[in-house]
Amino acid sequence: MVSTNPPSTARAPFASQTASQPAVASSSMPPELEQTLSMLSSHRSVLGYLLITRGQHPSIIRHSGVVFEGEQGKRYAAVVARIVESVRSGLEEVRADDGIGAAGETDVDEVRFVRIRTKRHEIMISPGEGVEC
Repeated sequence: MVSTNPPSTARAPFASQTASQPAVASSSMPPELEQTLSMLSSHRSVLGYLLITRGQHPSIIRHSGVVFEGEQGKRYAAVVARIVESVRSGLEEVRADDGIGAAGETDVDEVRFVRIRTKRHEIMISPGEGVEC
């Protein structure tokens, strides 16, 4: 997000949302998640990652990279939450307009992965449903 490089060589932060509680010890995360976060952090083009709670006031569970520290990290977390909510509400609106699904059906299309590439930034968002930590 903070790179001045073109997208093909941009350093890409990775943001993920979960329904977990804010205070997390790294030893309590599932090994698969630990491995994925470690792999992302070690990639030369990744500035860092955020693991944040869902909701109107997201909080950072865990992060990597100085770009996500302090107030700047909180701003990134809020922006990611707004992006996910905007995509989710847009999908609901489109679904209501296109008449797909039976009346009263509660099956909602879920956002699984969002990738945003601009001239200077690349953001990847993978909203997950609850990582038990």
